[in-house]
Amino acid sequence: MRTRITRGYRRAVASLAALGLIAAMAACGSSDDEAGGSSGAITAEGTDDGAELTLWTRAPLELQAKALVDAYNKSHKNQVKLTIVPNDDYVAKVGAAAGSGDLPDLFAADIVYVPNWTKAGLFSDMTERIGKLPYADKINQGHVKAGTYEGKEYVLPFVLDLSVIFWNKELYKEAGLDPEKGPTTLDEFKSQALAVQKLNKPDTYGTYFGGNCGGCNVFTWFPMVWASGEEVMDAEGTKALLDGPAAQKVYSTWRDLQTAGAVHPGSKDETGATWVAAFQEGKIGVMPYPATLLKTAAKTVDVGVTPIPGVSGGQSTFVGGDGIGISKDSKKADQAWNFLSWLTSEDAQVGVLAANDSSVARSDLADNQYSSKDPRVAMINKVAGEPASKTPFAVNFQQAYNAPGSPWVTLLRNQVYGDAGALAADNSAVTGVLGQ
Repeated sequence: MRTRITRGYRRAVASLAALGLIAAMAACGSSDDEAGGSSGAITAEGTDDGAELTLWTRAPLELQAKALVDAYNKSHKNQVKLTIVPNDDYVAKVGAAAGSGDLPDLFAADIVYVPNWTKAGLFSDMTERIGKLPYADKINQGHVKAGTYEGKEYVLPFVLDLSVIFWNKELYKEAGLDPEKGPTTLDEFKSQALAVQKLNKPDTYGTYFGGNCGGCNVFTWFPMVWASGEEVMDAEGTKALLDGPAAQKVYSTWRDLQTAGAVHPGSKDETGATWVAAFQEGKIGVMPYPATLLKTAAKTVDVGVTPIPGVSGGQSTFVGGDGIGISKDSKKADQAWNFLSWLTSEDAQVGVLAANDSSVARSDLADNQYSSKDPRVAMINKVAGEPASKTPFAVNFQQAYNAPGSPWVTLLRNQVYGDAGALAADNSAVTGVLGQ
């Protein structure tokens, strides 16, 4: 979810706009018969007959993707050829391939792109296939719903990325806080950040955030609203609800911390490229954080982890990461499904992802031999499967929230650094883009 719009996205606008012209053709070509991949009745396992499959993913998921593909190739006749695409180039590459009919058999997509690409017909319908999995209802439903269009399911989770709260236990000890207890409300989050700030340690601050990064704060602030029992958008993803009581409490919390000098000064211009660096250097007390970076952060910091809290308690997380599906252009749908079926299996979810400290995408596998060794990992897996965890849906999500200079970026910067009285107008501007 932390993906930011880039020059690659801008280059791809024309290509993706053209998808509207091929959407009808793509939809027609997404059935198994026309994809040329079904040799008979659809099964839960698909076909493993030695076919060569192609898979694209973006660079941030390289480690997980390589581990999954290597494990699959070692245990199956089918062989997957993996292509890692630079993050800045991914949208443009997918857009160009979609327009020319040259998409790979399988491709992953940042979950914020999935609704748009699904609507455009880039993925093949997997509804019947998914329904044959005996654990279908245990698969993370946020990703499945993001890839559902007109009642048909097109996407499964590839790699999950969750937002949680990290805190520095050593700084908590120095500040007189309980190093084993993170914040359970927004007020506790503020008071704990202020306590660390009062240490007056050189280059050390209470907290940090991506002050010029729309995706960072979608990922970490939206859950604060959800945990409070409110929503950030309507169910259709066409109207912003970013001016409600809970949202206003989120903004005032961060504005108060900024006014008190407890927000790292680098936050103001942070576009997302380095937004976790200061914490990893041991310079930040507490901040919302990507769960996938626990292993990295724990190399340098004694890290505490807790779900993101709301105004008066509660907890939530943004279930981001990437979804994956069979492309409209694949002629090997049954073989591609064999990979996806295996991807959701215990062998892949526990034996590959959990073994490499990544979150599993099945609630029934949250407690496993690897998570049991680290209560923090077990907690991350647990919150991912709870009802409060969400993956928001909006066709124009990227333009409304993640793009540099988006109306959401304007809103959040006004609320922390600028004109807090502009909230109603800024919220309306987000709605204007969502409804386009």
